Amino acid sequence: MSMKIVCLDMEGVVVPEIWIAFAKASGIPELTRTTRDEPDYDKLMKWRLGILKEHGLGLKEIQDVIATIDPLPGAKEFLDELRSKAQVLILSDTFTQFAIPLMKKLGYPTLFCNTLEVGENGEITGYQMRCAQSKLSTVKALQSIGYETIAAGDSFNDLGMIKAGKHGFLFKSTPQIIADHPEIPAFEEFDELLAAITAALEEE
Repeated sequence: MSMKIVCLDMEGVVVPEIWIAFAKASGIPELTRTTRDEPDYDKLMKWRLGILKEHGLGLKEIQDVIATIDPLPGAKEFLDELRSKAQVLILSDTFTQFAIPLMKKLGYPTLFCNTLEVGENGEITGYQMRCAQSKLSTVKALQSIGYETIAAGDSFNDLGMIKAGKHGFLFKSTPQIIADHPEIPAFEEFDELLAAITAALEEE
């Protein structure tokens, strides 16, 4: 019996896309771009920080919007049920300063993510990535210490960790990613994903 661990993406899977919510609240449509549109995360983040600076927006303004965001309907129940069956890690390219209020609403699952550099005036001056290709690197590290990984995500930057394990799933992904990767089972509803992960966990 192998030890199994479940790795989930955060935004788009258990909570809404934070930047899209912020774009709507702040009325800055350019900020709706995500890793689904720009696979190069570094490029995307530098571009976002430039827009924030231009509009004089800092961490507080983003956190005020995040306080109004709820997890996706059914996400907490899904996570509670999944965590009763296996260890679950949420692997995200988001930042601790954004994610903590959302983790509270989800009952504080374990989250591995990145961190923002914030000036005294609240301006976001930069960010620190935990490691390169953080999701895939983390999954490979877990495998190196004896875990079999089961992963689910919705975006380009999740494909590495989804393909690295014996079982991987797309969840609430884009038609394009689903079409490009017919070999990866794709689901839209939490109960479908729960059933697929449960079956993978029960496999010898």
